[in-house]
Amino acid sequence: MDTTTALFYVFSAVLLFASFRVITARSPVHSALYLVLAFFNASCVWMLLHAEFLAIALVLVYVGAVMVLFLFVVMMLDINIDLLRQGFWKHFPVAGVVGAIIALEMAWVLQRGFDVAAPKAMEGAAQMPNTKMLGVEIYSTYVYPLQIAAVLLLVGIIAAIALTLRRRKDVKGQDPAQQVRARKADRVRIVKMAPVVEQPSVAPTDASKGQA
Repeated sequence: MDTTTALFYVFSAVLLFASFRVITARSPVHSALYLVLAFFNASCVWMLLHAEFLAIALVLVYVGAVMVLFLFVVMMLDINIDLLRQGFWKHFPVAGVVGAIIALEMAWVLQRGFDVAAPKAMEGAAQMPNTKMLGVEIYSTYVYPLQIAAVLLLVGIIAAIALTLRRRKDVKGQDPAQQVRARKADRVRIVKMAPVVEQPSVAPTDASKGQA
């Protein structure tokens, strides 16, 4: 057994353990941390497969952004763990069977893909860097699926904003359109008034007090 194979088994074992602990840990914070560990080991496996771009993208995007956001949300929310765990063991056998079926299907599809000989067009691609080869494939062979996926993501972002946008009456905000349309006469009014001087009140003196 060479070093690459030994590292593959080590990373895969840690990845399986971390994935199992994600769904079995009692604390959601611990589950998020185990998921970070799983992502790191998956990126190490991709490094062994010479998929450097996918490995660094997994670390930067998921570990550096998505999982940090999940961790902050989980730590700020007051989640009732006991309520979430109700019925876990009741549905565990069905979930285990479904997961096993999905794993077998993925193994079958991947095994068939590995058995197929590489086309002649890809024979020279082995000498090309991984990032360059991925860019060439995305923007030549898969350019239309990439554009469709970008449009779907844009529609999803707009739909999420539209569904979560709520106008509250107790929130004070500014309307930029109304501010632009404002005129000077609407903001300032000049009023001319005659000056009125009030007579100062004279306090009685001691002499006037004596006369009184």
